[in-house]
Amino acid sequence: MSTVAGNNPLSARATPPGAPDGLRLRVEQASYAYAATERSAPKFTLGPVSLEARERELVAILGPNASGKSTLLKLLAGLLKPLSGRVEVDGEEVSELELRTRAQRVALVAQESELLFPLRVWEYVLQGRYPYGKRLRFESEADCLLAGNALAQVGADELRDRWMDQLSGGEKQRVILARALAQQPSLLLLDEPTQHLDIGGKVELLRRLRKLADEHRYTVVVVTHELNLAAEFSDRIALMHKGKCLRMGTPAEVYERDVLQQVFEAPLEVEIRNSGRPRVMLGGNR
Repeated sequence: MSTVAGNNPLSARATPPGAPDGLRLRVEQASYAYAATERSAPKFTLGPVSLEARERELVAILGPNASGKSTLLKLLAGLLKPLSGRVEVDGEEVSELELRTRAQRVALVAQESELLFPLRVWEYVLQGRYPYGKRLRFESEADCLLAGNALAQVGADELRDRWMDQLSGGEKQRVILARALAQQPSLLLLDEPTQHLDIGGKVELLRRLRKLADEHRYTVVVVTHELNLAAEFSDRIALMHKGKCLRMGTPAEVYERDVLQQVFEAPLEVEIRNSGRPRVMLGGNR
C-alpha cells in the first residue's frame, strides 16, 4: 500500500519530489478534437487550454452545454490523450500512466455510475481499493479500514448495509464519492455531481468537497452549471465557451457581467457580496 500524507489514512498524497511545491495539476496548451467522420473537418475542437490546480484547491469548470467541460475533464482523468500539449498530475503525463497507477492518483466521479449487478454500499465502496490489490482476492484489514473511513468522511457510515438501488439521489452521491476517496487519490474529479440533487443536497455536497480540499489536501475539480455555488465554494474557476477557456481566475475575477452574458446568452447581473464573492442574478425585465 502506498504512503499517504498526514495522520488520516485518506488524506491526499504529498506532492512528489519531481513536482513543483503544492502543484498537483498542470495543463499546458492541451487540445483535443472529435471528428464527424474520418474525412470531414472536426465536429468539435477543444483548446488549447492551460490551467493549474494546487493542493487544497477546489476548481470549478463552468460553461453552457457543448462548451468542452466534460471533454476537458476526460483529459484531466487521462481517459483521452491530448492531440497537442500536456496534462500532468503530480509532475507526470497522466494519459501515459499505467492504469493502476493512474487509478491510485486520480479518481473520477462520472455523471452516471451504472450498476451491472446489485451491490450493497459496503461492497460498492470497497471497489475503490481495487487499484491496490490483486484480482480475485479478499479485501485486507487495511482495505476495510480505508473503506470505513471513506464512508465516515462523507457522512454515510449508516448506509453501509443498504442496497445501492435503494438510496436517494443525495445518499447515492455520497456513497459514490466515498468509493472515489477509498482510492486514496491526490486529484478528485467530479462531472456534474449536483445534477440530480435538490438545493439542500447541492449545498451539502459542495460543503463536503470544500472540507475535503481544506482538511485533507485533496485537489478537487468540479464540472458544474451552478454559477452561484461555484462562486461560493471555489478557489478558482475555469469558464469554458465553445471549446476555449475564456477566463481562469478567482470567482470575482471571472464573473464579469458582459462575459457571463456572452457565454450563457442570457441577461445576467453580478453583485459582489460583503464576503467578496460574487452572486449572479437574472437581469432585464421580470
